[in-house]
Order: sequence, then C-alpha cells, then structure tokens
Amino acid sequence: MKTLFSGIQPSGIPTIGNYIGALKQFVDIQNDYDCYFCIVDQHAITVPQDRLKLRKQTRQLAAIYLASGLDPEKITLFIQSEVPAHVQAGWMLTTISSIGELERMTQFKDKSQKQNDGIPAGLLTYPPLMAADIILYNTDIVPVGDDQKQHIELTRNLVDRFNSRYNDILVKPEIQMPKVGGRVMSLQDPTKKMSKSDDNQKNFISLLDEPRLAAKKIKSAVTDSDGIIKYDKVNKPGISNLLTIYSSLTDESIESLEARYQDQGYGTFKGDLAEVVEQFLIDFQDKYRIFYESDELDTILDAGRDKAHQTSFKTLKKMEKAMGLGRKRK
Repeated sequence: MKTLFSGIQPSGIPTIGNYIGALKQFVDIQNDYDCYFCIVDQHAITVPQDRLKLRKQTRQLAAIYLASGLDPEKITLFIQSEVPAHVQAGWMLTTISSIGELERMTQFKDKSQKQNDGIPAGLLTYPPLMAADIILYNTDIVPVGDDQKQHIELTRNLVDRFNSRYNDILVKPEIQMPKVGGRVMSLQDPTKKMSKSDDNQKNFISLLDEPRLAAKKIKSAVTDSDGIIKYDKVNKPGISNLLTIYSSLTDESIESLEARYQDQGYGTFKGDLAEVVEQFLIDFQDKYRIFYESDELDTILDAGRDKAHQTSFKTLKKMEKAMGLGRKRK
C-alpha cells in the first residue's frame, strides 16, 4: 500500500472550502493509502503566534480532522512538534538547499512583504522542514493544491540531490492534485479562493461558524443578474461556486441540481443551499465537540505520535548514516 502524507497549519479554523477540497477527499481515500495526517504547528510559528491560541487551535484542528470522518484505526494523526525527527531532518535538508531556490518560493515573497520588523529566517528556511515532513514517512503521494505545488517540486529536487550526493535512500513523492470541482471560492469575490485568513468574514464559512450565521453568508453570496442556475466558471463564477458547495455537501451531481432549479430563481436556490449548509454545520459541530472535549482525542494523538516517531526515526537514522553524522564503531 502506498503512503500518503498531508499537513495543515493550526493557524486558523479550516473553512468549508478546506473541508470540500481536502478533508472530505481524505475520508474517501483513507482505505486506499497508509495515511499520515500531521498538524504542522512548527510551520505556524514562522510568523508570531499567541501560545495559548496556538495550542487551542492545534487541538481544534485534531478534532476537526476526526469530525470529518477520518478513522484513527485506519490513519495516523499527530502533531509535528511532538516528533523530533521533523526538525532534525529539516536541518539536514536545509544544508543541501540553496538560498536562491528558497528565495524564489512564492509564499516567502508574499509573506516577507508583510513583515514590518524584519523577515524571520524561518520564513526562508521552512520549505526544507516541509520537505522533511514528507520524506520521513517514505511518502509516495502528497495531495496539494496549486498554491503548494512549488514546495513539493522543491521537495522532489531535494530528494534527487540527497540521493545523488549520498546513498539512494529517500523516496521521491508524487503530487496528487485535488479532484476537479473541489476548489471553493470566496463568497463575495468568486474569482479568488476561499481563505480562512481573509479579512472579510463574509468571504468564507468557517467549520466552526454559528450555523445560522453561515446560512446568512450563503444568502448574501455574490451571483449575477441573469437568474439562470447553470455551472459556468468563466461567465458565472458566483453561481458555479455555490453549485460546487451544494453538490459537494449533498453528493448530488451539478447536472441534477441544474435540472432541479432550471425554472427557479437564485432566491429559492440560495435559500435551499443555506439550509443544507446550516444542517451540515450543526451535524459537523456536534461530532467536533464530542472529540474536542474528550480524553479519547489525547489517546488518538498519543498513538499517532508514537507511530510517527517510530517510522520517522528509521528514516532519520538512514539519513544521518548517509551524511556521516554521529558515531559508528569500526
């Protein structure tokens, strides 16, 4: 069975777009891969974080993973900072990375421009840590969107470089792009991807939004003036985005939804979708609270930490041996 790795930062509550584009797909494929799902809290501290809020959001994210339907008997769920091999391997990969290729990372360029008190070195060097996250588990598949594709390409380059300079021991991961239609856009500007860090709260729906508030966001979402419910991302991005959300949450095809609402206006369509979203969040948040408030969550994370440590330690030792680190008796 091939191995899949995915990491999400606990820097905010995931949106309904994150659920549709990633979490829901993870649930669908958890039987097909040996899955490692990592809460990458060490990546989050490349920019300043409130320590209490970071710990809370780390636990929240773990509960959200499980509330989405991931089975701890089938997958490995763990927190990055609880597995020391990540930082150790990250440093080793940093030593074979060039400043030039790290400076070319789009996210470094974007985030560094927002820093008023100097650019943290971690913003520059975190891509090798991301690469370490992946290679430690002999990962075959990394499911990412367009915004992370550049980082995975760097990971693949670092694997080639390491294997060329040292022993051929690291697995080169493949990129698996999300399914077509899995990309959810902003509710007020459907030409941009929905983001949990958006300053305008009306642009996104958080998985922990009050359900009735989320329903109101759907009803006020931008569409167009012709009133025709048809999927056309180029000419009708707003209604196409809402059709994607509706289809993803109900598993009803977009074609079926188009036919059902053929002679009805946006008001009826958005009202029905608002009810779908509201009920989805009610059910989801009930599951979330059960995990968040239970000791079972800690038991699951402890087991995930132990398995992740066991697997990553083996790869780390191979890397150290290949690079000549530590002692070895003759």
